[in-house]
Parts: sequence; structure tokens; C-alpha cells
Amino acid sequence: MVPGVVPTMRNMSFSMTTEAVRNRTKTVTRRVGWSNLQPGTLLCAVEKGMGLKKGEKVKRLATIRVVSVRQEDIWEVTNYPQEEMVREGLPDLTPGDFWLMFVRANGWGRSCILRHHVNRIEFEYVDDPR
Repeated sequence: MVPGVVPTMRNMSFSMTTEAVRNRTKTVTRRVGWSNLQPGTLLCAVEKGMGLKKGEKVKRLATIRVVSVRQEDIWEVTNYPQEEMVREGLPDLTPGDFWLMFVRANGWGRSCILRHHVNRIEFEYVDDPR
């Protein structure tokens, strides 16, 4: 790190749970990748990070700080209580519904579902939503 230079925060997209981030009710996310995150890392939560049209800009939602990161098999989410879905920002989904949505969103076929690991990332908000 260069003295006097502030490092740029990485963007993390929340396109499927934008409102929950805006409302500051989402505090957990599951991701393929992001395994190098460490507690204390600051990230910029954005509405959409990829697939922007020409001239379209990233819409910042919040600054978040990573609290914890742990790897788990994606099927483990089905054993969590409903409170985990609230923390995911999807209170109307059951853990089983969440699992199915996640598998489909990532284009995973039935034969490889049980072998997929995801990172459960817990975070907190560090900026004022106003």
C-alpha cells in the first residue's frame, strides 16, 4: 500500500436484493468466489456491477464491512432457520426456495449441485443511508 493513497473499494453487486440493501435489512450474502475476503474489508455495495449499457454508471447503495466469511456447501442453506432468509434479504423465501433460486441463478445442473461450495459473507453497514 502506498502511503497517502486511499485504496479503491471493490464493488459487490446486489441486483437481486437491492431493496433489502437500501433498507439495510440484508446482512448476509452467499457468493461463488470472494473466498479471499477478510473480516474488516470494506466493499461498495452496488445495484448492478456487470452488464451495464454504454453510458450507464454503477449505482452505489452502501458501504459495507465484512464481519465474517465461511465456506459451506450450498445445500446446507436448507438446514438453516427462516431467520437466515431474513438476513439474506429474502424473507418471503423458504430455505429450500432460496437454494433452488441460487442454483438456477448460477446455472448449475443437478449432477453438480452437491459439489458446489459457496462463501457465506456476513456484513454490516458503515455509512448512513440518508
